[in-house]
Amino acid sequence: MYRTAAHGREEAYIIVACILGVSSSGCQYGPSFCSGLPDPSCFGYAFQYGMVFDAGSSHTSLFVYQWTSDKTNDTGVVSQTLSCNVQGPGISSYANDPPKAGVSLRSCLEDALKVIPDERQREVPVYLGATAGMRLLRDPPLKTQTCFAKTIQQYPVNFHGARIITGEEEGAYGWITINYLLDSFTKVWLMGDGNTPLSKILGALDLGGASTQISFIPIGPITDQTKASKFRLYGFTYTIYTHSYLCYGQNQALKQLILKITENMKVQGSVNHPCYPEGYQETTTAASIHSMPCTASHAQTPSQASWNATLVGTGNATECRMAIKQIFNFTACGQSQPCTFDGIYQPPVNGEFFVRQILSDPSSEQSLNPCSLWVPLCAPSERLKQWLREYCANANYILVLLLEAYKFNQTSWSSIKFQMKAANTDIGWTLGYMLNLTNMIPAEAPEQVKGQQYGLWAAAIFFIVLTLAFCLVGLLIYILW
Repeated sequence: MYRTAAHGREEAYIIVACILGVSSSGCQYGPSFCSGLPDPSCFGYAFQYGMVFDAGSSHTSLFVYQWTSDKTNDTGVVSQTLSCNVQGPGISSYANDPPKAGVSLRSCLEDALKVIPDERQREVPVYLGATAGMRLLRDPPLKTQTCFAKTIQQYPVNFHGARIITGEEEGAYGWITINYLLDSFTKVWLMGDGNTPLSKILGALDLGGASTQISFIPIGPITDQTKASKFRLYGFTYTIYTHSYLCYGQNQALKQLILKITENMKVQGSVNHPCYPEGYQETTTAASIHSMPCTASHAQTPSQASWNATLVGTGNATECRMAIKQIFNFTACGQSQPCTFDGIYQPPVNGEFFVRQILSDPSSEQSLNPCSLWVPLCAPSERLKQWLREYCANANYILVLLLEAYKFNQTSWSSIKFQMKAANTDIGWTLGYMLNLTNMIPAEAPEQVKGQQYGLWAAAIFFIVLTLAFCLVGLLIYILW
């Protein structure tokens, strides 16, 4: 057979590619390539995918993750390829009309399938986790979850079911997510045995709509083991403190605030709301105030049930903060042990924390620091009033929660980072949830990269060098011949 110089160079390149296992295009070549069959990664089939629905109290979101097929157990390979906000309210709002819950998912499901190759779709695991909005309901509407499931099962994916996750799970999975994305687990693992992981592991704070979660590794032991969660990841055992406060997420906390402001009204009429912008007015009913699960337990007289209350904004930052403090029971802690509020045990906060940032200025899309901007938010310009009805309350809610409840101080405040993403991925609980259910993070350090004895390394290197030498000699003879 006639061979041109180009053919000879191509064949020589293939021989080298088979030896080194790489190509200039970045494809990974293994035995299948050397036997005449190219590795599927050269044709874009190297990724596996997973989906998680976050069915929250105020809205539902879909996240699509991808990772390379040959690196399933390597921390850092999972990335977020799509996030989609489902149109409509949170899952708990569909209790009286469950079919609409399923219909609301269709648009995001169709968007998700557009980024996943057709031949991969049927193997994609899909999970749906409902959070605090469903935990609030005494009798969670199973029909809503069923309608969600029926809709998802109409698409060519591998649906693994829907469930209501606990507050502690939500907090723990958020802790896994942020430490996974920022390589905290691998940094600890690379330090080796005998080194403390505390300085490398991050804490996680989630300020949701119906609940708030805090998860971190304290310096000392956790005396209340009901607040402890253990994980073995990459050969290390982590014991974290985690607790979830139902009814103290942003939305439910502000509903409790309205209850506090109006509870002393003797007759219907107007009442000042120190957190609303000055001049802003809103009329609400006593029935609507007491209709929420977090406020329904507060008694009201028959005459109050028909009242209307007009909330008049005064934009007073100091009074706003004092009013928000009243929804927390700080007197229940006593002096016997470290405590947040309502008598809940919490050891002192430790380390660097990531908080899902919820405040942003719609006019500039710049993140706001609630510590430095809480006064301007209470007295906004006319241009921003339509956006800032609850921003003053939100900012002061964050300050009271972090400083008064979680006990951050002037020193530890600098260790808090407010943001929504890390490594281009949302830092909520969903990634940690998927990693846990798919065993993407191994309990033990991967065998293929564990340290070996010096003799084994020396023998391996000698063998590689000897093999390359023989191959290069053969290649030179082949080209010159």
